[in-house]
Order: sequence, then C-alpha cells, then structure tokens
Amino acid sequence: MDDMQEKDSIFEQMVTRGHERLCFHHDKETGLRAIIAIHSTVLGNALGGTRRWCYASEADAVYDVLRLSKGMTYKAAVSGLPMGGAKSVILKPSRDHQKTEAEAKAMGRFVDSFNGAYIAAEDVGVDTQFVDWMATETKHVMGGETVSTGGDPSPWTAMGTFHGMKACLIHAGLGDSFDGKVVAMQGVGSVGQNLCRLLTEAGATVKVADIKQENIDFVVEEYGCTQVSNEEILTTECDILAPCALGGVIDGMLVQQLMCPIVCGAANNILGDPEEDGAALKQAGILYGPDFVVNAGGLIHLAGLHLGMSEETLQQKNDEIFDTTVEILERGESTASTYAAAVEVAKNRIERGQETELHAS
Repeated sequence: MDDMQEKDSIFEQMVTRGHERLCFHHDKETGLRAIIAIHSTVLGNALGGTRRWCYASEADAVYDVLRLSKGMTYKAAVSGLPMGGAKSVILKPSRDHQKTEAEAKAMGRFVDSFNGAYIAAEDVGVDTQFVDWMATETKHVMGGETVSTGGDPSPWTAMGTFHGMKACLIHAGLGDSFDGKVVAMQGVGSVGQNLCRLLTEAGATVKVADIKQENIDFVVEEYGCTQVSNEEILTTECDILAPCALGGVIDGMLVQQLMCPIVCGAANNILGDPEEDGAALKQAGILYGPDFVVNAGGLIHLAGLHLGMSEETLQQKNDEIFDTTVEILERGESTASTYAAAVEVAKNRIERGQETELHAS
C-alpha cells in the first residue's frame, strides 16, 4: 500500500492511473466478491488475468487490480498487440478458502457482463480447470484446456523472461551465455519452474526461495537448484535477481542492499514505486529489465490465439521480447530509468492508436 492509496478516493485513483472502468460484483449464491478493472481499450478489447487472493483489506484489492490492469495496458502496447489492458481479482474470504466450480461459474457470468470488452485469463490462484469452469458461462476467457483454449501460459511467460534476461546480460557486458551465471529466483510456481528449466539447461546455477516447500523440493530435485531462505533471497549475491512471485518486492531501501548487477524477473509490478525505484536502481548501477516487457510471453500467447495468430507467429513474437528489451535498455541510458523508457514506448504506441482511431472516425 502506498500513500496515494491511503488518501485518495477510488475515483481519484482511477483518474490518476487513467482507468476507464472499475466494477465490483457480489454473487449472493456463492458469496463471490470480485473486482474487474479495465484500464484502456484504446488499442482493442482488454485482456488480463483473474487473480484469486486473500487480501488484508478491500483497499488492498482495489490497489492491486488498478496497478495490475495498468501494467497489462503497457504490456500489450509494448508487445505490439492490438489489445487493451485489464485485470480482475477475486477476494478470498480466507487463505485456505478452496475454489469451486460454482464460484468459477459466477466469475464467468461477471466477465460475460462486459460483452467482450474484458477477456479474462488465469493469474495467481487460478488454474486451467478454473478457467474452463468460467468458460461454461462466457466465451470471453482464455487459458483453459477443454472448454476454453490456450492452456497454461506460464511456459510462454518463462520463455519471454529468459529472452529478457539474455538481453540484460549482453547490455550489462556479461556476455550472451548463461553458462556459469548465478540467478536468484524468488518464487518457483508455474512460471518459476519453467524458468528454472530453461536457465539450468543453459548452464546457469539457480538459487531459489518460495513460501511453498513443495515447489522448492520440485526444482531442487528436478533441476538441481539450491534453496535459499525467503529472508535472504532478494539480497543474495548473484548475476541476476529474478522476482517471480508477487509484486512490490523492491523499493528504494532494498536497492541499497542488492548484490547483483541485474534485476529481471517474471513477477508483475516488481518495483514498489516504479518511477522512483527504477531511477534508484539506475543510480546504483543495477540494470532493470522492466517486468511488463520481459514477462509478456503469456499475454502474447493468449492474445495471439484470440487474434487468430499461427503457432509460428506466436513463437516469433515471443522471440521478439529479446529485441524489444534490447531497444528499451538502450533507451534507458538517456532516460530516468529503463522503466521510464518502457513506459515511453508503450505510451507512444497507445497515442498512435488514438490518432488512428480519431482519423478513422
């Protein structure tokens, strides 16, 4: 939570971040409480995952969905996709509250009420089964395996992050090989596990931490990773620090404690205050691969399928994450930070979309 969240009204938060819509929903039968935030539909209908989480407060849920949806707009724009940005969150009443088919269907009906302006997908706490349950109530959802299409996007997110990491290594003057490099990864869920596979196959040593011991045990046994405590993972010595869990893990205070030349991970909203923290990283001589640039692989995959792209085109667009990251890292040399450079690229593409729309009308 930041100061703005504490003092600003919901409308002020929407206006500050440039949102179009913020909708709350309660389903009496299942008790579902959910929020959908549409940040922008300038470039097209807005696609974004559904996060199922136990928030400390409703204010935290609003803050999360607003930040995540804005990030999706930038992610789609910087990836060159004709899609807007949105996100949804389901507020779990308790940490151990189990997902049900009835809850998923209720969420599907909520998504359907947007008539396609919002296209849902999976995020933290939601799996392909949940997506398929949602898909029985709406056609505006991606990422299922039986009713919906697209499947688990995490391998594609991991692949894109891998490309972004390689671009960071080259820009930092550390070569184009992962052989002998040390990556410290916070969070080894679906994306993290796929990323561990890619990194270890490329010769990297991967240190890992996660709140779930079973996730740690899997990557240690399967890929030879080394466990580090959750308290130490962010400040452990490494070549690349890769936050791959929840966001807001790096702030100005922590920047001074980092022992790495590169921060590049798959989590959304890695920086607590992107403008200030991005600049602090640059000042500290630490290269930052902007999260919404490098972790766009999952979005590219699902959005591309929605738009009718071929598998060959989808792979090509994922590979382009390397080139996009290279461009933004170079731009970052003459801007406040690489984050600012990435936002500039995204905003330019959105503005061009607005101009095209204006001329067409």
